[in-house]
Amino acid sequence: MIELHESIPAALDGERLDRVVSFLTGISRSRASAAIDGGLVLLDAEPVLIRSRRVQVGEELTVRYLEQEEERQLRPDPDIEFTVVHEDAEVLVVDKPAGLIVHPGAGDDEGTLAHGLLARYPDVASVGSALRPGIVHRLDRGTSGLLMVARTDAAHAFLVRQLADRLVERRYLALVHGMVKADEGRIEAPIGRSPRDRTKMAVVVGGREACTAYEVRRRWERPATTLLRCRLETGRTHQIRVHLTAIGHPVVGDAAYDSSRDHHGLGRPFLHAAHLGFVHPSTGSSMSFDSELPNDLLAVLDGLADESS
Repeated sequence: MIELHESIPAALDGERLDRVVSFLTGISRSRASAAIDGGLVLLDAEPVLIRSRRVQVGEELTVRYLEQEEERQLRPDPDIEFTVVHEDAEVLVVDKPAGLIVHPGAGDDEGTLAHGLLARYPDVASVGSALRPGIVHRLDRGTSGLLMVARTDAAHAFLVRQLADRLVERRYLALVHGMVKADEGRIEAPIGRSPRDRTKMAVVVGGREACTAYEVRRRWERPATTLLRCRLETGRTHQIRVHLTAIGHPVVGDAAYDSSRDHHGLGRPFLHAAHLGFVHPSTGSSMSFDSELPNDLLAVLDGLADESS
């Protein structure tokens, strides 16, 4: 399996995506175009389906070749635990538990949601990328909640396009440090790789457009915390975590972006993909799903209620 991960160099800034993929991989323009059409080309971890899209310096390019990936087959793992909240012949909606990685990546070759999906739904093996079978979008390891999985190539292409066109409704519940004063707001700040730590993202000049809308659901004075409902208008890597940190209200439990605070005993970010809405690829019906907060997050809220009483 051949897989490319590379930051766009200054020399290729502003070039067409298909030309950049061809140049950096050595494959033909036609194969590069086919890879883009198949959802195998990502910028900052998001699939890009527009061949003429102009790349920007510093963007993280990922290219996966479906032909080569077939040399490495994932092994179905029936022991992977996850909840399916919707199932039909074309689409699955999964409620992912915190701690479960969505698909294999650097150092994560076993025990992912992808392995579990192959065990329950063998038909997804031929959908999309061999290492991301049926996967339309992802959640961070520490984030719980809802995500879509496609069971056919046509459904995969339709849902990826819907995601790229910003038509998928994704709402998250996030508990943040501090008292957020405004009842609602919208954060518009470009996101790219952190110049200080390449494993993290940050608000940076020249980063990719990113917008997060939020509204306050509840506030606590002691300790000062706020429960927000966040709506993604774009889908950048770590977007909610980075945006909320940038406005001075990092997510509780997110030691990666805020290691200095008391995270109320939580060992992962208080971030839950609570709502997912999209149009079904064949029926055209509007689909809508909600997921309740898991017990570990509810326990944190219960503790806050006790402390502020």
